[in-house]
Amino acid sequence: MGIDLVAGGRRVGHKARTAPKSDNVYLKLLVKLYSFLSRRTDSSFCKVVLKRLFMSKINKPPISVSKVARYMAHESNASKTAVIVGAVTDDIRLTELPALKVCALRFTAGARARIEKAGGKCMTFDQLALEAPTGSGTVLLRGSKKREAQKHFGHRSTVKSPHTHDHVKPFVRAKGRKFEKARGRRRTNGFKI
Repeated sequence: MGIDLVAGGRRVGHKARTAPKSDNVYLKLLVKLYSFLSRRTDSSFCKVVLKRLFMSKINKPPISVSKVARYMAHESNASKTAVIVGAVTDDIRLTELPALKVCALRFTAGARARIEKAGGKCMTFDQLALEAPTGSGTVLLRGSKKREAQKHFGHRSTVKSPHTHDHVKPFVRAKGRKFEKARGRRRTNGFKI
């Protein structure tokens, strides 16, 4: 008897979430609302929002108002609502913000002030559910998952590529001559990785 790979036989220990790990009551209410909408409507938008509500904090990265403004500047997104399952943060590098209609789990105080001052609107997901239950006239956006911590992670080693720790950023106090610059870090001292 072999493993039925078609039926997902070898996927062990990393199942898709069916509920959020968080004990936040407001998040649980949103899950209840969007699970109802995804069940009762044939909207893929609701299904995607529900799946993202289940995600961990690392998989719900923040997005800045400048990125939102850049995405919404496209003429096809002119009158649409930007939807972010995560936080919206301020960006002081952006001097002029257009009027945006944004729905997110959370806004920083600076981002909320900037959006409302520009004549935009900050919405919650329950307000969005009343306005656009199937997600019509919305644009789903996500922040970048690249973060500084990932520079310290090694990649997987294989038979063809055993160099797991090549070019991996070390956790050091300072980047100087005296800090982790000897054996293993210089061609002239033993070896270099």
